[in-house]
Amino acid sequence: MKETQTQAKRRAQLKKYAKRLAVSALCVAILISLLCIPAYGEPIFTVDLASGEGGNSFGLLDALLLVALLALAPSILVMVTSFLRIIIVLSFVRSAMGTQQSPPNQVLIGLALFLTLFIMSPVLTEINEQAYEPYRAGELTSMEALERAEVPLKRFMLREVYTEDMNLFLAIARDRAGLEISETPSNDELMELSMTIVVPAFATSELKRAFTMGFMLFIPFLIIDMVVSSALMSMGMVMLPPTTIALPFKIMLFVLVDGWGLLFSALVHSFRT
Repeated sequence: MKETQTQAKRRAQLKKYAKRLAVSALCVAILISLLCIPAYGEPIFTVDLASGEGGNSFGLLDALLLVALLALAPSILVMVTSFLRIIIVLSFVRSAMGTQQSPPNQVLIGLALFLTLFIMSPVLTEINEQAYEPYRAGELTSMEALERAEVPLKRFMLREVYTEDMNLFLAIARDRAGLEISETPSNDELMELSMTIVVPAFATSELKRAFTMGFMLFIPFLIIDMVVSSALMSMGMVMLPPTTIALPFKIMLFVLVDGWGLLFSALVHSFRT
């Protein structure tokens, strides 16, 4: 009896799966038949973005490249703005305090985004005035607008790049692409560099600065942990975790010295805007 019941259940499940497969196959066949219907009298694929270039249409490959750029836009913006340094420093602060998931990741990302907008506002204003508004008015093509938008971003990144990081990627570019650049390039030569060299040099310098700031932030909290652990050991309370006692003291110290205000001020003033 049990075997017949299990077989009946299996047959019922197989029937359900067969029905779902048939319905999905029918939907796919309908979609394929609709897509294969030719549109007589219409172009194969044209998109008019009204981009100030006389409404020129472009093909499927250009549309796919545009979608790919839009998908990669958040990562690109993170790598060329002040967001990278800010979010790493904020995560170091949370780890040093030992508050686990407080503040949560959404709060840290929101703080980093708004601080990034505050720091990058002069650069964004310059991009808007020199590239976006003329492009919207039809005075520039898309490539000319991109070239003008690169100038403020490149100037911002070059102010934050360490010399050794720039020399590292310049040496790699010389070895791989045969780039001819002097050992000590001038500001004009640096502005003519490609973004493929400036962006990784900027990201490397940002990682160095962020980890240096994180190390400096760890020191006072580490001192509190050492003092609490030594006090507990002297009192013979070995089984009590030091982090349980040290956490309230670290939070109290951070609040009393206005830690968030000092941290945000240090982050904003660390950029040469």
